[in-house]
Amino acid sequence: MIKLIKEFILQNWSLLLILIAFAALLKSNVFLDKKTVRRMYVLIISVFLLSVIVFTEFCLEGRGTFNNLRIILIAIRYSATPFIIAMTLYTLAKKERWFIFIPAILFTLLNILSLFNGLVFSLADDGKLLRGPLGYLPYVAVGGYCVFLVFSLLQQGNKLAGEIFPTLFLCLAFGSGLILPFVIGKDYSKIFCTNIAIALFVYYDFSILQITKKDPLTGLLNRQAYDSAIHDNKKDISSLISIDMNGLKEINDMQGHAAGDDALETVALCFARATKPKELAYRIGGDEFMIICRHTGESEVERLIERIRKNISKTKYHCAIGYSYTSDGSKTIDEMLKESDEKMYLDKEAYYIKTGKAKYRS
Repeated sequence: MIKLIKEFILQNWSLLLILIAFAALLKSNVFLDKKTVRRMYVLIISVFLLSVIVFTEFCLEGRGTFNNLRIILIAIRYSATPFIIAMTLYTLAKKERWFIFIPAILFTLLNILSLFNGLVFSLADDGKLLRGPLGYLPYVAVGGYCVFLVFSLLQQGNKLAGEIFPTLFLCLAFGSGLILPFVIGKDYSKIFCTNIAIALFVYYDFSILQITKKDPLTGLLNRQAYDSAIHDNKKDISSLISIDMNGLKEINDMQGHAAGDDALETVALCFARATKPKELAYRIGGDEFMIICRHTGESEVERLIERIRKNISKTKYHCAIGYSYTSDGSKTIDEMLKESDEKMYLDKEAYYIKTGKAKYRS
């Protein structure tokens, strides 16, 4: 047993160092909420346990008397990877709920069935792994989750290069499990856990670097980032869009601040999903948001506003929107801000007149 432990440590020393460093950084973290930190700890433990399972399976290879145990470990290994990616989504992607695990659960049930009917895999008498009719299902599962992971993280992000790179790097680590096993063989499983740990660690580091620019509640860029942006390459700014949420004070006073926070997160996600790389969204106050558009035509700005309104219409909330556009940079930032705010307040007045609601006062 001691010999096996030494061999495990030797083969997985890099992985252990990364996981220990990751756990230590999480312990001293002051930026992430406790729920996210707890989920990251679950990811760390899951990757470690998967490495133990992979090591044990490879140790049993060639020992025919342990084929029953080995095939159970293979089923766990095939099932664990989709679960780890689903947990990554559950941890990193806003608004993802428990049902993100449903596909992983279904894949697990199929792997369990394979223990009896070889539907996905089986072992020959000599211990050789054989693929069943659904033998490529584990790769389909990983590929599907990787695509959804990238889509979800890019949708909730601010389209900045500093955010896109770690997302793609994370997907590369998971996605390598689709290609490298066919290039270097089954031995890739020995380094898969290390790849995942490195990717999660890199994503975490980049997230901490970017977090000073973000509003902690909504994930949008914050007021500090906005103040910097409007003074950076002013002539590139073609439009400012002012957005104000209607009825937030009433929600806070009548339903509580937790409900208000949920409302802000929801509408902010609508903005993030509507914007493109040249259109960056900021939370500049309690329920006040701005979008800065660079090198965009007025028709593009109008389409952006349409996308925002469409996204918000699918929620129970409402926002007032106004914008200012300049085609030649002749308007100053202050002039554009004044114009967009005036249009936004007119839109807000129209909303209260149309709905018959009175502006709420506590």
